[in-house]
Amino acid sequence: MAIANETEVIVGEQMEWGLMPDHIHLYHREIVSAAQADKLGIRSSSILWEKIGVGGQVLPHYHDVAEIIYISVGKVKLLCNGEWKSYKAGDTFHVPAGVIHSVANDDDQPSEQISIFLPVEENVPANSFFNTTLVEDVYSIKK
Repeated sequence: MAIANETEVIVGEQMEWGLMPDHIHLYHREIVSAAQADKLGIRSSSILWEKIGVGGQVLPHYHDVAEIIYISVGKVKLLCNGEWKSYKAGDTFHVPAGVIHSVANDDDQPSEQISIFLPVEENVPANSFFNTTLVEDVYSIKK
């Protein structure tokens, strides 16, 4: 499969909120699908922008992938290692594959989160921080 060589833009306002089945007031927008990850040459199952309505909950479950959940709006309760704990916007959860977890809205407005689902593999090379290479300054916005 050829790796993409152009930036793709997905405009949030043009994305529909889809109801996630088998949960309570949980809506999502898939901002990176497995197919899009393949085009980028990265390993990812899905990246979701999720909204949990007032009184809503991602019911207890587990995955065959690791999940990173970043709370971007509101307050939530997380089922974390068998007990419920309160968290808020700016907090991040690292959930290993096979671990039971749940997120519930704990606010008087919808909460939002970004959920990143990553394949878990044995004997993977060690990760490292990315490298950045600056280019000639012909693209800067001039004021």
